[in-house]
Amino acid sequence: MAEEQIQCSVDPFELLKISLNSDGSLTRHNKFPTVPPSASITDQLALSKDFPLNPQNKTFLRLFKPKDIPPNTKLPLIIYFHGGGYILFSADAFIFHNSCCQLAAFIPALILSVDYRLAPEHRLPGAFDDAMESIQWVRDQALDDPWLRDYADLSKCFLMGSSSGGGIAYHAGLRALDLDADHLSPVKIVGLVLNQPFFGGVQRTESEKRMINDKLCPLSATDLMWDLSLPKGADRDHEYCNPIVSAETNDKIGRLPSCFVGGREGDPLIDRQKELLKMLEARGVHVVPHFDDGYHACELFDPSKAEALYKAVQEFVNDVCARHPEHYNAQAAASNKPSL
Repeated sequence: MAEEQIQCSVDPFELLKISLNSDGSLTRHNKFPTVPPSASITDQLALSKDFPLNPQNKTFLRLFKPKDIPPNTKLPLIIYFHGGGYILFSADAFIFHNSCCQLAAFIPALILSVDYRLAPEHRLPGAFDDAMESIQWVRDQALDDPWLRDYADLSKCFLMGSSSGGGIAYHAGLRALDLDADHLSPVKIVGLVLNQPFFGGVQRTESEKRMINDKLCPLSATDLMWDLSLPKGADRDHEYCNPIVSAETNDKIGRLPSCFVGGREGDPLIDRQKELLKMLEARGVHVVPHFDDGYHACELFDPSKAEALYKAVQEFVNDVCARHPEHYNAQAAASNKPSL
């Protein structure tokens, strides 16, 4: 399909504070604040600790555990993938560390945040490979780490991501379907939480054209992110970018577990998210929609939007877990939930 030519006035390199080097790597000029984990008494809402995932790839995991978990309570595990257009941020960035702390305490759940490799130094499917490594790490560490062993119900595992992290969660969910239950045991993925997932396509949507110069997510920036993250030579109808086009030949989609799909009416990507919702429903996937006002990634900056999102995710997680009641007791777990 020929690409529709429309002009965006925003300089994406200036907006994203990046420059492209001659070797194809990026210089990221914005040094986002990072924070260390805290596995002992802390004023944060959850305890946290880090684990190496793949030392060769310099990837790691940050595990969050709510404080004061009631006795004999097993909580769901949410494997979380941060946003950043596949080219920015890390799991120890303050905004994502803080969000995971709040999410762990609010639901409550154990949250495993994945520090995956970034593009263009590691183009897709590098981040998807790291996501699968994180799932297999949970499987292998189920009995070795005391937090996972004592507090996580691994038969109630969710994959969650925001923006590009939502794309990672979606593709990891599809990849996990290729593994039989015995290979993943004791891990069982029972749901996907796709919050404002970052997808694209060659043909522009009405929301992309209407909000072409959006302050946070202009079309020039999303185009650049895809140019830097997709395999070289691929366009935006590649399966990593456009799940609608690839759905025509992907019969695995109908086998996905329950999916939460969230979007914001002020997000240029909103039409993509609504298309994803319709596609999943058409293939028989149980989908819970959550569309609200706001802008892209607004929950990272607006506490009221964050709490509304956490409440919606909590309801989704509790509903899915209620169908698998072996260990999880939502009422008991919520009784010790702190206020945000």
